[in-house]
This record gives sequence, structure tokens and C-alpha cells, in this order.
Amino acid sequence: MRIGIDGLPLTQPLAGIGHYTFEVAQHLARGVRHDEVDIVSPKAFVPSVTSQQDIDSHLRLSLEQVNLITGRWWSIGLPRYIRRRGFDVFHGTNFEIPLQTVCPTVLTIHDLSLLLHSETHVRRRVWRARRRLPLMARRATMIITVSEAVRDEVHQHLKIPLDRIATVHSAARKMFRPMNTERARQIRERLNITDEFVLYAGTIEPRKNLSLLVRAFEEVFRQGKPELQLILAGNKGWLVDELYQSLRRSSAGDNVMLTGYLNDEELCALYSSCKLFVYPSLYEGFGLPPLEAMACGAPVIASRISSIAEVVGPAARLVSPHSVTELATAMNELLNDDSLREGYSAAGQKRARDFSWTLTADRTRAVYTEAISRFNHRQRQRL
Repeated sequence: MRIGIDGLPLTQPLAGIGHYTFEVAQHLARGVRHDEVDIVSPKAFVPSVTSQQDIDSHLRLSLEQVNLITGRWWSIGLPRYIRRRGFDVFHGTNFEIPLQTVCPTVLTIHDLSLLLHSETHVRRRVWRARRRLPLMARRATMIITVSEAVRDEVHQHLKIPLDRIATVHSAARKMFRPMNTERARQIRERLNITDEFVLYAGTIEPRKNLSLLVRAFEEVFRQGKPELQLILAGNKGWLVDELYQSLRRSSAGDNVMLTGYLNDEELCALYSSCKLFVYPSLYEGFGLPPLEAMACGAPVIASRISSIAEVVGPAARLVSPHSVTELATAMNELLNDDSLREGYSAAGQKRARDFSWTLTADRTRAVYTEAISRFNHRQRQRL
């Protein structure tokens, strides 16, 4: 099978969709040995991708030169490239596929937050999503969603038949496993993080509900935890002024640290040594950070929403994303009970092992096969 994959998510520092794209591509290339996987982009790939030492020989990184005409990538440049390479299927991993139908296409829809929680995004992105996403969903031969929760939303809100939508879960990457205690301590010291800390990891943006986490942390802080730190690890996103103002006003503000971007080793060190990992998001398509934290042995508290519950199962403490009191109570209970934290830690590691990128790639390839079959059937009907 000749597989084309959208490489644009690999042209900027890798975040969720970038990691998803690269992990799927690598594991597809390592799977069926006669498959060829081509990640194509009109922009240069970031060094963290091109410098990889273990890229499989069946995986190709293609930087396509474009001009004034082919620079119209989705409408002209990419369809031309697909014809020239003769792909059997093209996978749009970031909500986009070619505007011309030149081969079977698979579209991954990670979530519908731009449509369902538009108030948590900048207006320009919401406008584009409202215009483009329904079009892309209708044009795709098959759609992959990363959870059953998103599959139901795509069916309900975009009116796509369920038989064209397949759920394929993501996974934590292999470097996320418990880190040696001494190495984790060295990394924490370099970051000026103490032994006693609660961790959040992810983009700093409104949907992650960090204002509620700060208020819950204030309650815990006031109830006898003056040494405790709250670490908010991740890139600054958008619409963050309200959060920053609440931190300036907070009685526990001096104990809250925003680290900015952390590399994988630094993040693994914090996952492996935090007292708690807390993820109070209002909406998620999958919720990868809780799974990464569980893989590293962190006890996890997360939102009681359908997608996160689907991923973490009974291995995390779930709370309402609208209740400061419920979150603060859960944090206090786990912080004050070593055996309870140890139980969640063990359950989380076991749960994380149920997900793997090998399994994700195998199930993704099955969706490609279904897309090719449907596309060919439609072509025969037109003859």
C-alpha cells in the first residue's frame, strides 16, 4: 500500500497533532513491510523530525517545492503530488484533505472544540473551522476519531453516517515511563521545582479550565499545605489574560509556576515525581496528558467528561470540571493518603499499557483498507 500523510503538523515544534502524525507514520512503516509511507509537506520539517536516527526505511519525508500555482497546496499542489506519486490512500491527520478527489482519503478529527466550545478559541480559527471542517468531513472517504465520544459528536453535529466514522485511540509515546528517582530530582532542581508539587501539563488556554484549578489549589494551600507547589507546564496559548490576572490576585500565587514549553525528558521527570497530576479540562477529544502521566506512575485526577472517562477508565479519580470544592476535596484526599495515591499510580500504569501506537497503526491501516474498498466501489458504480 502506498500511503500519503499530511506533513504540515511536522513543520512546527511538535505538539499533540504533530506527535500523533509522526507516531502513526512511523508505526505504519514498521508494520507491513511492503507498505510505503510518504509524509509530504510544502514547508520544511522541524529539526526534531529530520534528525531522528531511527526513521524506518519505508518512511519517506518529502519536502515538495511549490510555486505561485502549486503553493495553493490543498487545491492544486497536493492533488498534483498525489497523482504523481500514485498514492493508494491519503491521510489528513490535522482536519484537512485535498479539495480535489484524486484518491481515497481518510480524515482524522481530533475534537470539535472549535465548533462546540468556540468561546475558548480566537475568532479567526473558529470562522475557518466553521467553513472548512464540515466540507472536509463530507469529502473524506472515511473519518477517524480518537474516541467514541468524538465519533458521536461528528455524527450528531456534522451529520456523517456512523459507518463512515471509525474510532482509533491514540497512546502515550514510549519515552513516557517512570523515570529514575535521582534523574528526576536533578531535572526538578534545574527547573526550581520542589519535591512537593501538583502538576498540570498541556497548552495554557481557556478550555483547560486552569482558573478552576488555581482556585482549588488555593483551598488546599489554605488547609495546611504551605509548602506545596502548583506547576502549570506547557506553552502559552490564547485568551489567557483572565488566568494571569487570577494568578496575580491569588493568595497562593507565589506557589504557582508556569514553566513554559518542556522537552520530553523534563515532562517525564515531572510526571514521574509529582504528588498528583490534575487535568480539569472542560472538553477533550481524547485527553493524552492524563494517559502520559499514568504511564509514568502519576496518580491522576481528571474531569468527569465522556472522552476522558473513556480513556482513563477506573484508573483515575474523576471530578466535575465545574466544582472547585469537589476538585479541592479530591486533591486533599489523595495528598493525605499515600496508599490511595499508590493505588491510583499502579492502576494508571496498568491502564496505560492497554494503549499502544502499534495498535493505533494497525487499526488505522484497517481504516485505509476500508476507504480504498469504498472508493473503488463508487468508481465502479460510475462506469
